[in-house]
Amino acid sequence: MDYPDELAPAVRSILSAARERAGAAARAGDTASVSPRDLAAAFERAEADGRVPVIAEVKPTSPTTEGSREDDPVALAEGMVAGGAAALSVLTEPEHFGGSVDTLRRVREAVDVPVLRKDFVVEEAQLDAVESDVVLLIARFVGDDLPDLLAAARDRGFQVLVEVHDRDELERALDAGATTVGVNNRDLAELVVDLGTFESVAPHVPDEVTLIAESGIEGPTDARRMRAAGADALLVGSAIMDGDVEANTRELTRAEADEDADPTPRDATDTTETPT
Repeated sequence: MDYPDELAPAVRSILSAARERAGAAARAGDTASVSPRDLAAAFERAEADGRVPVIAEVKPTSPTTEGSREDDPVALAEGMVAGGAAALSVLTEPEHFGGSVDTLRRVREAVDVPVLRKDFVVEEAQLDAVESDVVLLIARFVGDDLPDLLAAARDRGFQVLVEVHDRDELERALDAGATTVGVNNRDLAELVVDLGTFESVAPHVPDEVTLIAESGIEGPTDARRMRAAGADALLVGSAIMDGDVEANTRELTRAEADEDADPTPRDATDTTETPT
């Protein structure tokens, strides 16, 4: 699909690079197939254990942060799981996020929780780069190709997280057959985060669909706010990667158990560029 002019320049650059990598993947001809670890079951185990279901993201860097984190991603992933993460997200986009398919392979071998491949998939060939338990499809980026890409991912054995930002994208995701939906609080036109985005979209998501809140969740107060709005799980990157990943993950997963320890709410709209 054509990239909308209103997308932020950084996002347009990411999508252009994704197109180029899609061509390389097609030439490689390496087909992925997987027996996935059950994401919904992982969320249920976390709930049964009194934890907020959190997908913790291993992300070395991003276009909206300064610097990068050089720690061994496997050690980071293990710390997140030790902190109670129900699942992990691993960036495989190399040019802008410092990720790689090799990192995902290493992380998935080292942990026993479901692993989401976080990348910008725009063509079917990209699905064949690496095994994961879950793949991400961003409704805004794949447009009318969403039903075909969703089916192609499922044919390979992947579970699929379809990301949306508004009600129109939600309807397209549901029409395509999405059963796991993430609402991104970041507006890709301005790279501004507003937690009210999730709150406006969540009431229109059917109860049988697993619903994930993405972006801008900076601490326990935000976690509780998203859960109160209907989030079955949270996808959190920067708030966990900034500092001690095990302690940060534990703080978020215990957000509901430790509610009295964090009484100060944050503003509904955050104009900082905190990545997912």
